Amino acid sequence: MDVSVIIVNWNTKGLLRDCLSSVYEHAGEIDYEIIVIDNASTDGSAEMVKNDFRQVILIENSNNRGFAAANNQGMAIAKGRYVLLLNSDTVVLDNAIANTVRFADANPEVAVTGCRVLNSDRTLQRTCFMFPSILNMLLSSTYLYKLFPKNKFFGREQMTWWDRNDVRQVNVVTGCFMLVRREAVEQVGVMDERFFMYCEETDWCYRFREEGWKVMFAPVGEIIHFGGQSTSQKRVAMIVQLRLSILKFMKKHYSWPEYLIGRFLVALFFAIRLPVWLVTAFVRPAARNEATVKMKAYSTGVVNALFGQANS
Repeated sequence: MDVSVIIVNWNTKGLLRDCLSSVYEHAGEIDYEIIVIDNASTDGSAEMVKNDFRQVILIENSNNRGFAAANNQGMAIAKGRYVLLLNSDTVVLDNAIANTVRFADANPEVAVTGCRVLNSDRTLQRTCFMFPSILNMLLSSTYLYKLFPKNKFFGREQMTWWDRNDVRQVNVVTGCFMLVRREAVEQVGVMDERFFMYCEETDWCYRFREEGWKVMFAPVGEIIHFGGQSTSQKRVAMIVQLRLSILKFMKKHYSWPEYLIGRFLVALFFAIRLPVWLVTAFVRPAARNEATVKMKAYSTGVVNALFGQANS
């Protein structure tokens, strides 16, 4: 078997249906299986899979185990030469999976391959990014990367200047579409389940690189990624979790002084945004609810980054 497509779902029933349909319609000429891990959804997702996609292998968890742990469950039973981690809020376009497999087959030194990702309006979604570093965290704390998106220095973390039209080696492939070679997984291991959500793919790509494997972006296929459909259901917690997961990554892989500086920079990231949203709440009444959510999240983030909960 060529590919085991692994999809983790949490309360995205309609999107999951569209995702599964798109895989069956546009996977291309390859031998594949689909494994869905449902993280205790309450919207009828599991029942929909059972009724409408009976050929799908379904794992039903009794609680939300997170992205990494659920993907590991899928990999434990996967039969493919590759595993494809695919978000439930994606739609696969023309032969994207088969084309990516052909690229990976032609490049045996590559552990992870990502494809081109589009927003729902077919504009480019900037997937792939650099590993966290003191410089990258300092730059991302400012808004300069938004003011100067074509600048290679200010936009270096997210590579905002790159149009994703050429093949190149990258640090991290975004987890919405990650084709991973089984041989590499067997050498490096599966995802670190201490990352409940966010940075699990960063950690994985870092470990692959440390063992001599390459991580590549190849625009040989395209998907649409609607983005944040599960995390939007717990917005405040997820806004904070993203940055705290970066600290967890730094604590695992970097020196203690770098980790401590990282904590300060994460607090700075949140602190800089607080007055922006405070002003927004006053001058734009229509955005007051969103501003309140963001201020609560960023205040919580400052406290967690500086006073220890980032260690958990």
